[in-house]
Amino acid sequence: MGQVAVVGGTKTPNINKILATNPDLVVLDREENPKEVYDSLIEAGIDVFVCSVEHPKEVPALLRELATKINRKESGEAWASALEEVLQELESNALPTSRIAPMIWHEPLMSVGPHKYAGGVLTTLGLEVPALVEGGNGYPVVTPELLIHHRIEGLLLSSEPHPFALEEGVAIAAKVAELGGQKIWSKCIDGEALTWFGTHTAQGLKTLHSALI
Repeated sequence: MGQVAVVGGTKTPNINKILATNPDLVVLDREENPKEVYDSLIEAGIDVFVCSVEHPKEVPALLRELATKINRKESGEAWASALEEVLQELESNALPTSRIAPMIWHEPLMSVGPHKYAGGVLTTLGLEVPALVEGGNGYPVVTPELLIHHRIEGLLLSSEPHPFALEEGVAIAAKVAELGGQKIWSKCIDGEALTWFGTHTAQGLKTLHSALI
């Protein structure tokens, strides 16, 4: 098996390095990759497939579409069908309802809203993810006052992109308590399970469900 060429990060991919691989297809994500990269690839005559997923229920269609694009229709159908089974199982095996804030960044403290993929993962599991700030980009800056106002019961501390430690969640909860707010629990979770989608979605849902029971 040959080595996979490194062509840069999600926000700063190197167009020349991408073109040097002589790709048949480049897969981009609408939220993670800059539009300028898409435009440059199209201008260079490269076939581009753009992912845009905001909820686990959208992933089976993505898997089937991408699999067809790369002539792996049978494999795509297997992955999609397996995920649909997991989604159906979760409908009858939801977690106890709890109002939570999934924390993804520190300094500034940031969460993810219900209309982003990570929020969709958690609502699929049966949890409630309030929109702490209406509008915006779906990744609100969090304050103790917002946690109090939205009656947040728990903080889910993602391991990426910021590697949260439990102590950071405890400190946030302490600030809420200082302001006379509710008692808030904290729990560290697997960031890959929370945010990686595609063939990883089914396993991610199962991993988080087991961790949060």
